[in-house]
Amino acid sequence: MSGTRYTILPSPIGPLVLAGAGERLACIGFPAGKGAVTPGADWHRDDTAFGQARSQLDAYFAGRLTRFDLALDPRGTPFQREVWQALTEIPPGETISYGELARRIGRPKASRAVGAANGVNPLPIVVPCHRVIGAAGALTGFAGGLETKRFLLALERGQGAAPPGQLALP
Repeated sequence: MSGTRYTILPSPIGPLVLAGAGERLACIGFPAGKGAVTPGADWHRDDTAFGQARSQLDAYFAGRLTRFDLALDPRGTPFQREVWQALTEIPPGETISYGELARRIGRPKASRAVGAANGVNPLPIVVPCHRVIGAAGALTGFAGGLETKRFLLALERGQGAAPPGQLALP
């Protein structure tokens, strides 16, 4: 992403990298793990960038926002973009399987391809790939880690989960 602007957003799951061109958000990166994003050499830090995204993510983590309304610029194949669009239609706090997501986009035999597209979603949280689970109901891979996935689902369900790495006190 040449000429990319980025900022760091503190969150209950750790610092998130928000990046893109102009005000169009192209990437949300987790602090560690498979979804970690390191700013490129040609990226420019601008802590005034992505004001709407920062505001909406803060409201989401505070439990006051369930749907995002942002200018997005995800980069992917037409199939990936189709999967990512379908992710935005899963209601907050609900989960579906990869197979169900494949059926919803009219490709019932493409659950593995749907899983692969889900795994490269450049805008986790806003494009809620954390709402997709295994066929048997188990939490499966997530770029931010399974503890983060568990936290996000509990947050959306109003269950007040402790952020990953912290103990919930009675």
